[in-house]
Amino acid sequence: MKEFKYVIKDAVGIHARPAGLLVKEVAALAPTKVYVAKESKKVEANRLFSVMSLGVKCGDEVVVSVEGGDEETALNKIEEFFKANL
Repeated sequence: MKEFKYVIKDAVGIHARPAGLLVKEVAALAPTKVYVAKESKKVEANRLFSVMSLGVKCGDEVVVSVEGGDEETALNKIEEFFKANL
């Protein structure tokens, strides 16, 4: 399992549009599983409502982890996604 930490820079946090884009990005990485955690709550990033249930706001730090498949490639793609969209 590989992971990175990221501080959300989007003014409204992880809202519907970027959460939906994240779910699509994660689906393209199957069978690699991607998780997003805020504080003690961790969800699989392939479900829109799970991601949104974290309630991530601007300035919050999340931990993104990948497991299985090509972890290195998946981690790089998801990290680029976060930098470009969140």
